[in-house]
Amino acid sequence: KLQVAYRSDQTGTWVDAVWDLEFTEQTPLDDTIEDELSVSGDKAFRTLYQCLLAHAANQQDESIWAILGENEVPIKSLVAVLSFFVLAGKAKTANVQQRVSGLHAASLYLLLLGIPGSIATKVFHEVLLDTCSDLTSHCWPEDAGKKRKKDIMKSCQADVKRSKPQRREPSEMEVDGAEEEEEEEELNFSAKDLLNIRDAVVLLVQSLLRLLQTFPLKDRPQSAGHCTVCWMLTVVLFLHRDITELRSVPEMAFYGLQLLCSPKHGDQKEVRSSNHYPNSMVEKSEFRSHGAQAVGMLTSQMESTDYARFIKWLFNFSRSSKMVCRLFSVDVVMVLLEQSERSLEECPDPEFSCFLPHKFLIQNLLFDRRMDDSPTVQGHALACLAQCLELPSLNATRAVHSLFSASEKTHTLVETHIQATFGSEARTRFFGRRYTFLETKENLALLLRRVKDSKINVRKSALQTLVGLLKHNVIPLSWENLATLSERCRDPAVSVKKKALQCVGELLGAKPECSVVQKAWLQGVVPAVVDPENSVQDKALEALDQVLLSQVKPYYAGRHLDASQRLTWDLLGLLCNECLNLSRYFSRAFTIWSKQNKFTQTLIANLMSHTEADHAAGAWLLLSKVVPSSPRLPYGKILDAWDSISKDVTGTTCCHILCVMGDIAVHLNEETKDRIVADLMSWLKTFTLSLEVICAAVETLYQLGRSEDIKQTQAFLNQRCGELVSVCEAYLAGIILREKGAQNLNEELMVRRNPSLAWCQEELPASLPLSQFKANSLPTRVRAHGVITLGKLCLQHEELVQKYLPVFARELELGTEVAVRNNVVVIMCDLCVRYTNMVEHYIPNISACLRDSEAVIREQTLIMLTNLLQEEFVKWKGPLFFRFMVALVDPVPAIASLCEYCLLHLLLKKNPEMFSQHFIECIFHFSSYNKHKSYNKFTESEREKVRFSLKGAQQREKRFRIYRFLLEHFTDAQRFNITVKINQTILACFADEELPLDADGADILSETFKILSLKEMKLQVISTPAGGAAGEEAEEENMATMAKAVLLVAQKKVVSQVQKKAFIENTVPLIIGLKSLLEQKRSPVLRDLMAYLQVTMQDYRDEVKEFFSGDEQLAAELEFALKTAEKEREMAEQMDSCSLTADTRTPTAQVREHHIHRALDAEGNFKISLCINYIVSEFPTVSEGVLVVLLSPQCSTQGSPVRCRTLPVVFATPQPPRPKPLSTRLAYSDR
Repeated sequence: KLQVAYRSDQTGTWVDAVWDLEFTEQTPLDDTIEDELSVSGDKAFRTLYQCLLAHAANQQDESIWAILGENEVPIKSLVAVLSFFVLAGKAKTANVQQRVSGLHAASLYLLLLGIPGSIATKVFHEVLLDTCSDLTSHCWPEDAGKKRKKDIMKSCQADVKRSKPQRREPSEMEVDGAEEEEEEEELNFSAKDLLNIRDAVVLLVQSLLRLLQTFPLKDRPQSAGHCTVCWMLTVVLFLHRDITELRSVPEMAFYGLQLLCSPKHGDQKEVRSSNHYPNSMVEKSEFRSHGAQAVGMLTSQMESTDYARFIKWLFNFSRSSKMVCRLFSVDVVMVLLEQSERSLEECPDPEFSCFLPHKFLIQNLLFDRRMDDSPTVQGHALACLAQCLELPSLNATRAVHSLFSASEKTHTLVETHIQATFGSEARTRFFGRRYTFLETKENLALLLRRVKDSKINVRKSALQTLVGLLKHNVIPLSWENLATLSERCRDPAVSVKKKALQCVGELLGAKPECSVVQKAWLQGVVPAVVDPENSVQDKALEALDQVLLSQVKPYYAGRHLDASQRLTWDLLGLLCNECLNLSRYFSRAFTIWSKQNKFTQTLIANLMSHTEADHAAGAWLLLSKVVPSSPRLPYGKILDAWDSISKDVTGTTCCHILCVMGDIAVHLNEETKDRIVADLMSWLKTFTLSLEVICAAVETLYQLGRSEDIKQTQAFLNQRCGELVSVCEAYLAGIILREKGAQNLNEELMVRRNPSLAWCQEELPASLPLSQFKANSLPTRVRAHGVITLGKLCLQHEELVQKYLPVFARELELGTEVAVRNNVVVIMCDLCVRYTNMVEHYIPNISACLRDSEAVIREQTLIMLTNLLQEEFVKWKGPLFFRFMVALVDPVPAIASLCEYCLLHLLLKKNPEMFSQHFIECIFHFSSYNKHKSYNKFTESEREKVRFSLKGAQQREKRFRIYRFLLEHFTDAQRFNITVKINQTILACFADEELPLDADGADILSETFKILSLKEMKLQVISTPAGGAAGEEAEEENMATMAKAVLLVAQKKVVSQVQKKAFIENTVPLIIGLKSLLEQKRSPVLRDLMAYLQVTMQDYRDEVKEFFSGDEQLAAELEFALKTAEKEREMAEQMDSCSLTADTRTPTAQVREHHIHRALDAEGNFKISLCINYIVSEFPTVSEGVLVVLLSPQCSTQGSPVRCRTLPVVFATPQPPRPKPLSTRLAYSDR
């Protein structure tokens, strides 16, 4: 190796290149020299190391530097050659020999560096020292010993799949996902290879220890810090290896940390590894996890007093301005909670003993992060909070309980002793404060809000925390809490939906007997079957299969059902009763399963065995879904079951039985069919069945009479259904067409006969349904069912649609019965699907119901119109869009929220330009302004105009809620274009006097300036901070975040220049003209114009004169307004930032009293100034200005010619008693 150093220095070119690159890149050697090195292997390294070690140990011998000089070995060349091997071994693709040689070369360099005289001979180089110190983490394979050779190919294939980029929503990108590194080519190492690398690692660690014993790093804090991190990584790297094989490496690493803490290497407080290492942590979760484990191992060896000091430091560290530090503090807390809790007696210092309990870690470090500025930290803290409930520490579990449930239990013996001995303050400091009932309710409310947070990561973590609290009975299993959980199964984000499905399944597994949990599981999982995302569908189907289908076992009367089977039949029972609204989704699951051939003969037989049990309703439910897709069925058993229960059939179970009979009808003989038809006809003619059963019975009747010959089928229907129609018609005619026929009305029979007409598919004489709308004495329920019947008949006969559509529209306008009008809305929307052209003219009549006096009709109309717009049966024509906007400000919050959901998640996706296209017209429409030549020109009745008008000052808040909603969902391009359009269509029209500046015109112009002043109107790329969201700093390790921030800054600069140019060229001339016009007319709108300019010019306050060079007076006025606003803002910030100081008064009070004293003393009012303390203590809310006015009648505001008058102190309401001493009042801070 020395010969190589000598030969490499012959030209000097290669050596100079290495030193010029500061040992950051590997410079290739000559091919001949490199071949010689590969032949020599690492034997030459070991020989040279032993020689140098002998000289270093015996300081009496000749200096090694002199020996090297005598043998013409240049030190500079030797260091360059060693660096060549070090950098080669550091490469990701390095083979075993390169790694071993690199470790040996690093050991040689560290050994040379520790020999006296290394500084003088210029051996030391900080970059090379750091590289050699960190070489262990690069040379030791990360997955050594974890994989077997037979899994190599499989692992490689998996890595290839993982390396493919997956489609993910932008809002779903987590911190860890942004830092994924490129997968390196996997190398295989044998046991012998690992042993060779391990021996070289040991040699390097020993060399570094020898260096720290002799070579001080006191003046090199960066190298000391880097060595600390390297030692910590060495601990982590070999922490979980085979102890019998690698026992010495962690011991040496800990000894190295001990050496670094000696005074030789600097201030112990600065080098303290447990404090220094967290500050060096990066965002990647793997590094954080390993780092937290290392910190936990260090702290486990500490004395309790030192441990408490570290916890105090960690408490401050958790409030760092760096997001990654706060994130890492949460990881460290979780590691510390896994350790045994320390006793208070182990720390005699009462100042630090309060940091020992686990309760402090949970409440003061972990739970406090729920309010963190960074969504990533929030989510991580909430996820860890859920894990605390799984810890073996009973005190940790109790600490979580105390956060969400106030307990009236007495204090523990230790708490009681502490309180009796040292007082309640000491008890609080030791054990933390007890949360009140209201505080725990607020904590739970905050968690429920986090479940609906705008950030995906936070929502997922909050879901996990909520499930943990419910599983461990920390919070009650109320429907409010469970509904929040099941609602997230329909979250807009796919990952949240999957997490919610996992959570409800986890909760059901923990609480299978709870009926409320069962209902929540059904409400969450069953609708997910029709989710647009296939992966969510699959997860829901898998859950339903595992819980329902797979648990259907044979039933024996004498055998008890196990827990899983009881759960299955309980869930099916809920589907038959309380959760009937899920039937359509449940049927969809069986449609999918039928294509997968999941319905076996065994399943059918097992279900049939349950038809005689107490839970037979659930069995018939499953049979009604399974039978249509099963090729072979036990028809005899089904007919036996039919015969045994046909005399006592009611409700939902009867519908399922009838459904099964209809499905097997094609396999029955004629005799059996006739018998069943006779049974059905006898039931139907009595009209004692419920409406649902009548519908199912008619459908089954049709299935029994259907044949391949259409004429035979029609003949069967004419005979059987004709009988039913005749009975219904005779009864209805006797009630409706006869005078005083309603006196003999049986409402229940009337309701059951009315729909039967439609189900039997027969025409009804026109006089009968029309009478439903005439003034009569029929009950509302009868009239409502009559309307539904007429609607069903209209769906079958087009001529009835033409005849009765005007009747339906008239009923919507003049009808007074809620049920009737609600049904008319449903009918007209259904007719629109089949007869779109005919019903299109009546859409304004339907949309008018969005302002109906009844909330149920408004909600129904909103849902039906949204469906029609989604399927494009209806277009955004006329006033429809603006009526939807009015629904956004509905007095019922649920309807307003539903409207927002429909617009954003259903309709805006189909037409992204929808909001921007209608925005300008919204300004004219909601203010009822129709003097513009292009806008607000569609036809509306006066009644509809009044109903949907938002004109006037009292409706201003509603109008601006709509404007803000629209603008919030604009793109920046749409914001820019809409600003230009406002200039052209509104401001220009008033500036050119095309629109009169009368009262209505002034209102429109004032409204326009206020809209332009909204913060939502500003371009997001300009208003968004360059660093991204609060708390999400661009760390040096996160290059993706830095690149994004740099790109955002550049984009912001370009867009700002474009906007500035457009404002100067297009807006400024209009503003100058409008200002002149408004001044001439002395219009109050001038105030709004100046307010708009003040808001707009905040970003260009130094360029006002450049912008308004055409109007110097306007520029001067605007500059003055901006300066005044800036002073007011600074004063407000100063007042808000004041806090308690050593003085018993707040800084605000001190400043206020100082200024008042100065003002009063200048006037010489000595007696008045003596009263100031009394006034401030008695009236703490009184401002400085009021005091000045009260105490000095002659004072005047600076710069103002108006003088103030004395104002009497009059309180409109009785004032609450206040503590008179000022120090007492200021003893509490206002959080």
